Amino acid sequence: MKMILSGFLIFCLSLCLAQEVPNVSITTLNGEKLNVSKIDSSTPVVMSFWATWCLPCMEELTTINEKYEDWQKENKFTLYAVSTDDARTTSKVKTVVKSKGWPYTVLLDPNQTLKRALNINSIPHVILIHKGKIVYSHVGYSPGDEDELIKKIKECNSTH
Repeated sequence: MKMILSGFLIFCLSLCLAQEVPNVSITTLNGEKLNVSKIDSSTPVVMSFWATWCLPCMEELTTINEKYEDWQKENKFTLYAVSTDDARTTSKVKTVVKSKGWPYTVLLDPNQTLKRALNINSIPHVILIHKGKIVYSHVGYSPGDEDELIKKIKECNSTH
């Protein structure tokens, strides 16, 4: 039974991780349209799905921010913080980003179009895109999860 479950889990993960980036346009915090399928992923691209009301999301992005400058010195990658706040809470996004001092490009997904297209059901959720494919996906946040993320970024850069 364990073999069957393990095989099924590997199969499901391979389907998820082989997923291509969807052809979806969303808006940056500055109001510019961005089609996520057009993002250059020749170097790794991290998309962190979050919301202003999600404490684990805030903790994850703040922890990454503490290491971000060092990570950027050692690795080539881009990080997008994708806010899934709806119409009621989207107005808080800019204030939160500014108060936290996050250097990331912030994308707004108030209708959760991108989130649905990627079949993301809960946040925080981080995906790593490389060469047009999702190569890593992680749901939830516990301290130390960011170490796994940077390890995956380094793996992508070493196969560049």
